[in-house]
Amino acid sequence: MRKCNKLMLIKNSASFQLVNCMSKPKVYVAREIPERGLKIIKERFDAEVWPEYAPPPKEVIMEKVRDVDAIASLLSEKIDAEVFDVSPRLRIVAQMAVGFDNIDVKEATKRGVYVTNTPGVLTETTADFAWTLLMGVARRVVEADRYVRNGLWKVGWHPSMLSGRDVYGATIGVVGTGRIGSAVAKRAKGFNMKILYYDVIPRPELEKKLGAKRVDLDTLLRESDFVSVHVPLLKETYHLINKDRLNLMKKTAYLINNSRGPVVDEKALYEALTEGWIAGAALDVFEQEPTPVDNPLLTLDNVVVAPHISSASHETRSKMAEMVAENLVAFFEGRTPPNLVNPEVTQVRPLTRLF
Repeated sequence: MRKCNKLMLIKNSASFQLVNCMSKPKVYVAREIPERGLKIIKERFDAEVWPEYAPPPKEVIMEKVRDVDAIASLLSEKIDAEVFDVSPRLRIVAQMAVGFDNIDVKEATKRGVYVTNTPGVLTETTADFAWTLLMGVARRVVEADRYVRNGLWKVGWHPSMLSGRDVYGATIGVVGTGRIGSAVAKRAKGFNMKILYYDVIPRPELEKKLGAKRVDLDTLLRESDFVSVHVPLLKETYHLINKDRLNLMKKTAYLINNSRGPVVDEKALYEALTEGWIAGAALDVFEQEPTPVDNPLLTLDNVVVAPHISSASHETRSKMAEMVAENLVAFFEGRTPPNLVNPEVTQVRPLTRLF
């Protein structure tokens, strides 16, 4: 950024103008985010926006960030030491997501780069979609849709036609009861479900309000009719749901995952589904995204899939974009960003007003 402490005189035709010689901070926006946030960014910053629907390749990011002060990123962008090495001016990475496993936060902190995310706003929307997946797979909604569209509905009604599983009164096991997991558990109360939960942190408020019971993971898997996964992707949670744990589940049980794909071992899940260890699964996330069209899970009728859209409501995505802008504006005004992921970075690079 070019700064000065006085106004410059600029000759324009026959007149002179006073202009501020402090240029706007440069921001690289890795996708065209919703207008509510993008408008603020374009007004307050010198912004370049990646125009394509698909994410920018790593080599493009490496080129574009060489002289930027900030990056507005999504989960699809890998922001690591390689990126930091070529962007000496970079001060903040503002992520449009609650998760940030695509960002090397430790490396960012070491270099004095602030990292922010957009938590909270997507909690209810994501919990809604977990229930969309749960109901969809339990009642075979996607199968039924194909059944009608493909002309297979030849008999008006039959007692065994596309019979599914009751949700009301069943037992749900919630793996991870942070904001989203807790919201899923609250919805289960309305279905008169028995609620089990597994978390490293006790949640007495859930136990008191919902009658939820904290159990170990193996117990949860053995006793639940529906297992809904809501943990962040960490070294400890990679393939948390693996072959051994899938073998613990009831043959009539369903697995729902809209947290992070690598939390579930997909090869083991395919084996579990084809060999009848469990009844079905519903996934909004995959180990590789986009998942390949030859992923064997896509061939199974007892699997409901979606393309990572749990937070995809108009209002929620707009608010997420707005939060990205708010985090950027706060930082460059010398204020602590509302959603700072690495607060220890302030010891490395104290906040200062930059515009």
